[in-house]
Amino acid sequence: MCGIAGFLEPGPLLPAADDIGVRMASAIARRGPDDHGVWSDSNAGIVLAHRRLAVLDLSEAGHQPMISPSGRFVIVYNGEIYNHLELRNSIQRAGHAPAWHGHSDTETLLALVDAWGLEETLRRCVGMFALALWDRAERRLSLARDRIGEKPLYYGWQRGKLLFGSELAALRAHPSFEHRIDRAALTEYIDCGYVPGPASIYEGICKLPAGGLLEVDSGRTGPSPDSARFHRYWSLLEAAQQASADPFRGSLDDAADRLDDLLKASLSGQMLSDVPLGAFLSGGVDSSLIVAMMQQLSRDPVRTFTVGFQETQFDESRFARRIAQYLDTEHTELLVTARDAAAVVPELPDLYSEPLADNSQIPTYLVARLARQHVTVALSGDAGDELFCGYSRYFLSQTLWKAIESLPRSARRALARTVSLIPPSAWTALSRPLLRLLPAHMRRPLLGDDLYKGLRFLAARSAMDLYRAMLSFVEPDEQIVLRAPRLASAGREGLGWQPADFLSQAMLFDSLTYLPENILVKVDRAAMAVSLETRVPLLDHRIVEFAWSLPPSLRASGARGKLPLRRLLSRYVPESLTERPKMGFSVPIDQWLRGPLRTWADDLLGSSRLSNEGFFDAGLIRRKWHEHLSGKRNWQFILWSVLMFQAWLEKERRDRGNASTIC
Repeated sequence: MCGIAGFLEPGPLLPAADDIGVRMASAIARRGPDDHGVWSDSNAGIVLAHRRLAVLDLSEAGHQPMISPSGRFVIVYNGEIYNHLELRNSIQRAGHAPAWHGHSDTETLLALVDAWGLEETLRRCVGMFALALWDRAERRLSLARDRIGEKPLYYGWQRGKLLFGSELAALRAHPSFEHRIDRAALTEYIDCGYVPGPASIYEGICKLPAGGLLEVDSGRTGPSPDSARFHRYWSLLEAAQQASADPFRGSLDDAADRLDDLLKASLSGQMLSDVPLGAFLSGGVDSSLIVAMMQQLSRDPVRTFTVGFQETQFDESRFARRIAQYLDTEHTELLVTARDAAAVVPELPDLYSEPLADNSQIPTYLVARLARQHVTVALSGDAGDELFCGYSRYFLSQTLWKAIESLPRSARRALARTVSLIPPSAWTALSRPLLRLLPAHMRRPLLGDDLYKGLRFLAARSAMDLYRAMLSFVEPDEQIVLRAPRLASAGREGLGWQPADFLSQAMLFDSLTYLPENILVKVDRAAMAVSLETRVPLLDHRIVEFAWSLPPSLRASGARGKLPLRRLLSRYVPESLTERPKMGFSVPIDQWLRGPLRTWADDLLGSSRLSNEGFFDAGLIRRKWHEHLSGKRNWQFILWSVLMFQAWLEKERRDRGNASTIC
């Protein structure tokens, strides 16, 4: 795992160009602390820079930037090609193999590009990656990203130059970077807690879409946006559509058999490493299955890692401990207090070069930091929820829609107005006697805020409309970001082809938005902050395609999802150890904002500060802050989004040393 950076401009380069490349790479040094390098061609106007975290082939033979055997191509590359040894054998048999200098997958990748061309190489690779490839013969820069978007890649035109890098911090280190905040992207971020791609928080800077390939010709006149061509060499949307058209026809046991084979194939590649390797273990279905199968494939006990909390309602460590004991893993557990975890919060802007407001970023960082003390690579169980219908919100949305869809929208709106006449605190008090009717594990007070958020569902036009409303942090009539357009992203307007059933529609929506732009970003940045490589076996594209071939009845039954994962896990671990209500990997931010984080938050939400910066409606934010502190309302999600932006903005200004040009 590494970090890449660079730029392309009309040549010839200035003498300081290599130094700029070094600065860009140094800004993301934690992604690759083991080695660094810069390559440039002054006449062509290209600079490629790299930071290396050595995982495969720890020798100098893995140094980057790397030149292909033919001398035509130069690459900087971040990621892992899990089937690279198999691909080496393929070109060996075809008579196209060079004299190998080492056994890194980067060297394999370049030999494949020499033999087959870039796009055919990408189609044959199984892995996670982001790369920049310079074609010296055609004077063409190609930027590419893995199929699902596990590894990040930002790019954009700034003052006539094309800048690119693994993180925004690398682009910001270039002297031509313009630092203009995109208020439309900020509006999206405040609403959902992350910046949906392909936008970034900056104007003119984009995220390369997953499965995407961007080619930019320099030619005689130099590069320009008009010379850029983008297309996808693989599309999750198209893969889901094709798989759904030819559904899996076996039983649940047959599906578990097929998943068993696919996961073993995925793990056999993802467990390949020249450095210590382990896994995150929460004790839930997904991580338990990954660890159980790793243990079966490994000669030695798998190293597993869990972070627990003293607040029992947020603590999963006891479940993970039972799984680790049953599987006999080499288990490491860290129990932290609320104050320990809250102390991480001021560090978050240093980890995320773009605002992110998923509060599970805190335990994610803590478990990554714990794992890095023992291993360099860690596997995770992420993506099981999106691929196999694991989120309880899917079933809740479906139930709510079935309850209200027969009512006219006018009647539903009238009901919403009536309910809103009673303050949230009164609804909270009224709910307490009803708790005795619920199972013990569900006896959480029905806060008036929960009910008030539910009021927006009553105006929904469809189940998916209701689902999107459930994910939104912002009230429908609120304009929190000043001088910004209303929400209108591609993800909200529609994604093209849609499955026939609601559950599949919701999973597809999350797979195309929430998974790559939130979950994978959260894990990548938290892990890279401590120079830890993370791998996600369930995101092998063959497993993704298989999951989408399953009919809805083989993914979920009633309000119980992940049926193939559960059936397969039961072959490795007794169901009594894993069947429990889903907890999620979160922290009590609402309580912390009234406690250990209050002073920090109050400073960032100061009225004069908000007004002077001019991004938010200061009066609206301050009102929500006071209502939250008093306990009158629970505004944790919207406040956390604002706070994470404010903390990020403060760091951005501090790094620049000049706030005047942020606009």
